Amino acid sequence: MALLVNIGHNGWYRDVELAAELRKLSPDADIRSSDEPGNLSEITMLAVSGLAADLPARLPNLALVQKLGAGVETIVAHPALAPHVQVTRLKPKEPAREIAQYCLTYVLMGQRNVAAHAESQSRAAWESLEPKQNHKTRVGVLGMGHIGGETAALMRDLGFEVHGWSRSPKEMQGVTCHHGADSLEPMLGQCDYICAILPSTAETRGLINAQTLAAMKTGATLINAGRGDLVDEAALLADLDRGNLGHAVLDVLCTEPLPESDPLWAHPKVTITPHVSGWHLGDALEDVTENFRRLSAGEDLLHAVDRQRGY
Repeated sequence: MALLVNIGHNGWYRDVELAAELRKLSPDADIRSSDEPGNLSEITMLAVSGLAADLPARLPNLALVQKLGAGVETIVAHPALAPHVQVTRLKPKEPAREIAQYCLTYVLMGQRNVAAHAESQSRAAWESLEPKQNHKTRVGVLGMGHIGGETAALMRDLGFEVHGWSRSPKEMQGVTCHHGADSLEPMLGQCDYICAILPSTAETRGLINAQTLAAMKTGATLINAGRGDLVDEAALLADLDRGNLGHAVLDVLCTEPLPESDPLWAHPKVTITPHVSGWHLGDALEDVTENFRRLSAGEDLLHAVDRQRGY
């Protein structure tokens, strides 16, 4: 039994680097990287960020795909992944904190009028603007899982009025929690900032569409650090052009990398970052080696995914 690290894209860890980190945690385990995979029939577990189209068919004894992150929509829907292959994800604390801090960064930029002051500076204009007060500002968090919960708690602890929305009921001290489709639009209409941190599922794809955008508070800021397909990008551009939504911050897009010709790049009310809100895995790497041990021992896995539900 062997674990193969094949991240599947550039711009993050390199396969050899991550394999070396995993070997430090489990020196006796057979952990390989894509540059020297050895006999592919010995591979029983894959550690990936993106699962290559042809890879599952080359691994006849594959039993587990470990996603090196939270979102698993492309893996569970992979056409070449046999039904018996299990899928697990990570629920790491460090990138959850990083994503929460990413959202907070853009909220605070709005609170302190950073863009407006930069524009004033470009005109050499001394123009004083009153900062917005946190306790008079509503922040909405879509998705109250471990990342959304971290985000809601960070905002709450800095004195914002925080509203959280989820598919099923949640409770969190100091946060007004909403759930279900009927409560979404009323909540959106109250919030100055919306932080979208939802997974990609049949229920969430296209959730931010013409109707829900129209329900948002005039001048609000949308921050998407969940999944790109949560947002209907054409509807978003139309809403921004109408002057309803004030700004959109997009760390995730429907197509990544975003094509150079895409109008989102040049829109004055759009900020784009290249899927960097949560970067470091921290102690979650221990869950990867623990799942390899559990797979080898026939034990229940950590953070197993229901492939039918998609999370």
